[in-house]
Amino acid sequence: MEQPETTHFGYQKVAAEEKARKVAGVFDSVAGKYDLMNDLMSLGVHRLWKRFAVRLSGARSGERVLDLAGGTGDLTSRLLPRVGSKGMVVLSDINANMLAEGRRRLVDEGAVGNVAYVQADAERLPFPERSFDCIVIAFGLRNVTYKERALATMYAALKPGGRAVILEFSHPGAPGLKAAYDLYSFAVLPVLGKWVANDAASYRYLAESIRMHPDQESLLAMMASVGFERCQYYNLTGGIVAVHRGYKF
Repeated sequence: MEQPETTHFGYQKVAAEEKARKVAGVFDSVAGKYDLMNDLMSLGVHRLWKRFAVRLSGARSGERVLDLAGGTGDLTSRLLPRVGSKGMVVLSDINANMLAEGRRRLVDEGAVGNVAYVQADAERLPFPERSFDCIVIAFGLRNVTYKERALATMYAALKPGGRAVILEFSHPGAPGLKAAYDLYSFAVLPVLGKWVANDAASYRYLAESIRMHPDQESLLAMMASVGFERCQYYNLTGGIVAVHRGYKF
């Protein structure tokens, strides 16, 4: 399928080949403060979202799991005890600075033996087909230029019976929540980013990128279109965040 020549970087329209470079600039800027900002922005609730996603993954002893766009390793840290010494978690991110933060953090936690680190583009995974029992991606899909391509690549990398779990900001549906959420996103987040990370622009992009990401039903349809079956999603915090899951049979 022919891909468009332009795409969105937040609310900006940019050449498709430029988006990855711009997204890399965002995460190069915020890598050192990423975990702190996550705690501040969500008042710590992101930990509950991630815990739910990991539980939904069904990861168990002996399995191979890919933490895609895994950044500073939050999900990897939670997945390692589940797969145990006979399993493996691969922490992967396109951004070298984010991956380095994740590796530093996991080494500090004593993670050795059943964890590996791979710098990789979600649209062009460097793994053979049928490599993983489970693939998780948290707050990374919206930054991918061609989401269908990334989903198809994830599908190919899964073993039969494998599952993909996507944790991502979505579209709130609770009455009155959208207006309050918009106010917080555009009035508070950039100021917080300026104070803590000295980078208001990256957190303005964060707010804009969430609005440009497909809603819950659209992402569900995209997963089905590349082959995933039994696709479903779970709204968290009124739909501010959703977790999608699909299987490969």
